[in-house]
Amino acid sequence: MHPPSFDTAAPHDPPQPRSPRDLFVSFTWLALQGFGGVLAIVQREMVEKKKWLTPEQFLEDWAVAQVMPGPNVINLALMIGDRYFGLRGALAAVAGMLTIPLGVILALAVLYAHYAANPQVAGALRGMGAVSGGLIAATGIKLIPQLRKHPLGFAACLGIMALVFSAIALFKIPLGWVLLVVGGAACVWTWRKIAP
Repeated sequence: MHPPSFDTAAPHDPPQPRSPRDLFVSFTWLALQGFGGVLAIVQREMVEKKKWLTPEQFLEDWAVAQVMPGPNVINLALMIGDRYFGLRGALAAVAGMLTIPLGVILALAVLYAHYAANPQVAGALRGMGAVSGGLIAATGIKLIPQLRKHPLGFAACLGIMALVFSAIALFKIPLGWVLLVVGGAACVWTWRKIAP
């Protein structure tokens, strides 16, 4: 059952979106702030500013969004929208992530086609790629303290992180295989730890 969409919540209730329109506007704003990925922006807005998710909820939802097919942030928007307003919320959140940014992307594609040969444009895009990588790394570092509460323990979580990093970055193992083998093993290990 989904929470009510009116504004008369008790003071101790956690903040939540007021309506599907609020979700649409919020996710449109998130999408317009991102270039090369909006993970860091979503974490800051949803957890730190709006407080619609706790750090633990964000980490759990992001983990699920990572293994589902499709773009991670779209998956996350679907889950957040559904949590508060069911199908209407899911559709509003995804529409917010896609509608106006699609128009911006189409306009940028036309501009890029016209100026692609310009070395300054290529340099600017490479610089934005570096910034995007830094944003993703910063978000990952922010989420590390939440691993202290994980059933496997902090040291095991850090070991799994190191294993995944090594497999992908150093040994060039495809992401799908790493998710299947390491992610599957971590899921089974966690399930055994929390099983009654």
